[in-house]
Amino acid sequence: MTKRDWLAAAALLAAVLLVYQPAWHGGLLWDDAAHVTRPELRSWHGLFRIWFEPGATQQYYPLVHSAFWVQHRLWGDDPTGYHFVNLLLHAGAAAVAGLALQRLRVPGAWLAAALFALHPVQVESVAWITELKNTLSAVLYLGAALVWFRFEETRRTRFWLLALGLFLLALCSKTVTATLPAALLLVHWWRRGRPSWRRDVMPLLPFFVLAAAAGLFTIWVERRLVGAEGAGFDLSAAQRVLIAGRAPWFYLGKLVWPSNLVFIYPRWNVDPASLAQFLYPVAALGAFAGLWAQRKRFPGALAAALFFVGTLFPALGFFDVYPFLFSFVADHFQYLASLGILALAAAGLASLPWPRAARALPVALLAVLAALTWKQSRLYADPETLYRATLRGNPACWMAYSNLSGLLLSRGAAREAESLARKALELRPDYPEAHNNLGLALSRQGQVDEAIAHYRKAVELNPGYAEALNNLGFALAARGNLDEAIHEYRESLQSDPDRAGTHYNFAMALIPRGQLQLALAHLRQAVQLQPDFVEARNNLGILLARAGQLDEAIDQFRQALALAPGSPDVRRNLELALARRAAGSGGVPGHRLSGEEGSGAPRDEANGRAGDQQSGDPAR
Repeated sequence: MTKRDWLAAAALLAAVLLVYQPAWHGGLLWDDAAHVTRPELRSWHGLFRIWFEPGATQQYYPLVHSAFWVQHRLWGDDPTGYHFVNLLLHAGAAAVAGLALQRLRVPGAWLAAALFALHPVQVESVAWITELKNTLSAVLYLGAALVWFRFEETRRTRFWLLALGLFLLALCSKTVTATLPAALLLVHWWRRGRPSWRRDVMPLLPFFVLAAAAGLFTIWVERRLVGAEGAGFDLSAAQRVLIAGRAPWFYLGKLVWPSNLVFIYPRWNVDPASLAQFLYPVAALGAFAGLWAQRKRFPGALAAALFFVGTLFPALGFFDVYPFLFSFVADHFQYLASLGILALAAAGLASLPWPRAARALPVALLAVLAALTWKQSRLYADPETLYRATLRGNPACWMAYSNLSGLLLSRGAAREAESLARKALELRPDYPEAHNNLGLALSRQGQVDEAIAHYRKAVELNPGYAEALNNLGFALAARGNLDEAIHEYRESLQSDPDRAGTHYNFAMALIPRGQLQLALAHLRQAVQLQPDFVEARNNLGILLARAGQLDEAIDQFRQALALAPGSPDVRRNLELALARRAAGSGGVPGHRLSGEEGSGAPRDEANGRAGDQQSGDPAR
């Protein structure tokens, strides 16, 4: 890199940090809580599970979740650090893109990098913590491409190995990077004409093999572990062609005119009986026919269009991905693909025959894009702002109604949460998460019987819905039906054994039944899964003290007090246990189980995001 390149990269970083200032301290959004490393994965064994246990994380992107694992060790659950890492990676991806385009001698290479860095369609990928998978994979993808270009010039094995290694890491971050070997052949065609089988194609064969393996594995993960199957994904071949024909036009439109950007766009009604809908794929075929006819005169235009559509291909509807349940398009789907069109636009601006226009137009364009990005990033400051903005842009977004309902439940606004959950169910009556949230809202307003009916409906719609099973057990226990509650807790843990709150609830239901040893086991599991679980440590200490295990009980009380220094219950329990040990007495007979919520109250759980048990992000 020359001094000029370093200055350009530094300017990109400064610009990215500036325009994304509203999102610096943004909170956790939709799927962020499932990506920021969960308690059961925060150990070294958890890191092992991230790499070698598909299903331990929402998607099998082990490098991404390893990055989250490291970040959690650095700054815990504080979102600020995660946001700055995403910003640095985005600026890094733009810089590497600039270097790669410069090596290819594309006019306006650094202008293309700036367009990529500042375009508002990228906000969803940059301001949303979950989308570390986009920014990290982009750096690795573009880095692999840059090294590959070096290999093509030198034919040195070390560059081939380095490119292959970076590509493999990119695949471990996001499978859309599997399009890289095809993109490299496309670039070769654009630069030199028809590739040679021996010289150009054969060195890429291992890349194609890795890409195919990663793609097939991701298809299996999406269907079997993420949940991209069922009636919502039952699309005919004709419907898939219509989606694939329309989506590129949608993305191109947002690149050219980035207005009305929405977190979740309306899901199209794809109707093969409507001849008008076939205009999209017909127009796409016509556009490519025209570009092919002019390929000798404008090869860059054809290459850019093929790169754009080819990189979008995994998200064009031919393969089922979970976000299609909500929408067939999303801004973050075109994060990498947009480079093709943006590079073409930059080359055009840089090649204008009027020197003043060639200088003034890019500056004005970047200023407008920066202002739009700053405005768009404000929507990602917190989940409530994002969901309300989503509903303004997409009033039929049942997922946003339900998620906003869950968010308001966590703040105690049960009445408004009830209204939002009912609206979600009006739009989609078979939405189990909305039934769960409606049940919670009703339960917290004292309408337990109706709440139980909605929990049962949620479980009927999704028999493995661990949250709803837990909440059903909670409501049954509150009504005094402990045996039924125990059954539901057991079912919940069978579906998801890593829920600390359910282990706690199960233990609290077992205690009145005299099953103290089993209750002890579940409380131990709760604090192992969630070490900062104060109520579980407090009640574990009480059971241990009653069993005469005062030393261990005192240790639990001390850890609970360190987590909650202001808790009078924990302090009283610790003092009593210390006094008993000093007096040589065993146990704490007759002492009630006390927690911060009265008498060790069990926990119910609001579902603040759609598909909490099966879904991944809409960014896949």
